[in-house]
This record gives sequence, C-alpha cells and structure tokens, in this order.
Amino acid sequence: MDHVIFHLAFPVNNPKETKQFYIDGLGCTLGRESKSAITMGLNGHQIVAHITKEPLTPQTGIYPRHFGLIFPSKEDWKRLSDRAKEKGLKFHMNPRFRFSGTRLEHGTFVLQDPSYNLLEFKHYKHDSAIFGEKHFPKVGDTDEEG
Repeated sequence: MDHVIFHLAFPVNNPKETKQFYIDGLGCTLGRESKSAITMGLNGHQIVAHITKEPLTPQTGIYPRHFGLIFPSKEDWKRLSDRAKEKGLKFHMNPRFRFSGTRLEHGTFVLQDPSYNLLEFKHYKHDSAIFGEKHFPKVGDTDEEG
C-alpha cells in the first residue's frame, strides 16, 4: 500500500453550483459524471458529490460533521485561503489560529459549499500534532466553546 487514496462521498442538491464551488472555486479536478453523482479529485483524493432531492440544511456549527485537508506548508494553506476569498467562496469560519503557543498550534478555516457541507483546511505548526501529542486532551473547539 505505497499510495493509498482517500474516498469521501457527500450529498449535494445542485450539480452546477457544486461544480462551480469545487472545480472553479477550490480547484478540484473533474472526474466521471452521471445524473446522480460527480466524481472529483481533491489534492489527489477522490470525493464524490451524490445528487439528492432531499432537502439539505445548514449545520449550526462545524461539529460533528465536516471534512477537509491538512497542508504540510503554511504557504499552501494560505494560498488556498486566498483563492477561496478571490473566488467568493463562503467562509463558515474565517482563517485563524488555534492553540497558539502550544504543540497543537494550527491555522484553520472552514468553507461551506452550496449544499451546506463544511470543509476545514488546516496547517499544523508541529507535524507531531496531526496524530500525536496525546498528552494534550484538546480536539477542536469543543473544550473552549462548549
């Protein structure tokens, strides 16, 4: 398993708006398309927007459901944030830094697609915080914001 590709499927209502957000906005690559789904590449990973007629509603916050990417460089993270602003994508949470001055310090921002799916993009100052730093119990903002 030298190179494993992550796959994620999620619901959307409007194929045209979905492609505008993910392809034109985020820069995803377009894969296969059908009347019921759009396959896209997100930084080498497969995401599939499944078209549904079911009403989709916004979440009140980013928990418990969202997905995204962790960038190895702060510059790449900032570049995507700048692109999202330039393309007029909807920010659910503006770029900011969490846990400053700790081993968990990271930049984050959250975008909302036209079907209310939330995407979080991060860059950790210390790579060890991605899967390690187990002696720090904080995960996200739930401990801070209740």
